[in-house]
Formats: sequence, C-alpha cells, structure tokens
Amino acid sequence: MIFLIGFMGSGKSTIAKMVSEKTKYPYIEMDQAIEEAEGMKIRDMFASKGEQYFRDKETEFLRHLKDEVVLSTGGGVILREENRVLLQEGTVVYLKAEWETIVERLTGDTDRPLWKGEDSEKKKRFDERLSLYEQVADVVIDVDQKTPEEIAEEVVGRLK
Repeated sequence: MIFLIGFMGSGKSTIAKMVSEKTKYPYIEMDQAIEEAEGMKIRDMFASKGEQYFRDKETEFLRHLKDEVVLSTGGGVILREENRVLLQEGTVVYLKAEWETIVERLTGDTDRPLWKGEDSEKKKRFDERLSLYEQVADVVIDVDQKTPEEIAEEVVGRLK
C-alpha cells in the first residue's frame, strides 16, 4: 500500500492518480470513498454530524484497507494516533508544500470545510500538522516548483 499524505492542496489526489498509473496499483481517493459510503459530501458531514464523525469514518476506512492500492488520504488523517499507526502498514509518502504554495492553490476554494475562516487559523492548522506528517512519513517529497509528472516520477523512484 502506498499512502500519500500532506496538507490540503499539496497535490495528493493528482499525484496518487499518476502513481497508480505507473505502479498499476488501483487508486483510491479516501475522501471520495467516504463520501460515497456516507451518501453525502464531506462539507455536509462536517455541518450536520461534526468533524469527529468524519474522523471516525477515516479511521474505519483505514482499518478495513487490505489490498495493494495507492491511497490519497485526507489532509487531517494524521491527527489521530491510531491512523498514524495504521498508515505504517504501507509506505507513507509525504507531499511537502510550503504555506505560500498551499495558499496559491486553494485561494477561492469553497469545497473544503477546513479552508474556511481566518488566514491565521488556517496557518495554525498547517503548522500544527507539519511535525505529524514528518513523524509518519517514510518518504518526504518537496512539491514546490515541480510539475505533477516530476513529483510522480520521484515518488515511484523513491519506492524502489
């Protein structure tokens, strides 16, 4: 199993699809799989059932994952210790982006519930997660100033 982790906007979904094509492992977008299972968008889950409900669904998803896949995780999957342990069952690739890159990519995004609010809150969330991403990662790839193709090639090259 190959798990791509990183803050929202770091390119996990895009790179996971490309790595899937190169490795021939099936691609799964964790957030999308949870939305399909729950029959609602994540932003609606946050609004109606709360963030903890969604985090429970992430943990449940990881517990049941057994096959060789390329998984694009949600940016907050590393918040729970149990999830960090479960991720260690595969190869964890941290797509590391600088704050400025994240802001540039997500400006105007209205679909991500945790991208709403004050910039200081978003930056605090970003800073709080950095050490957790580093802690769980087997491979760290800086994504700034690289094309998706370059990043995917680097991921696959570092897996061998």
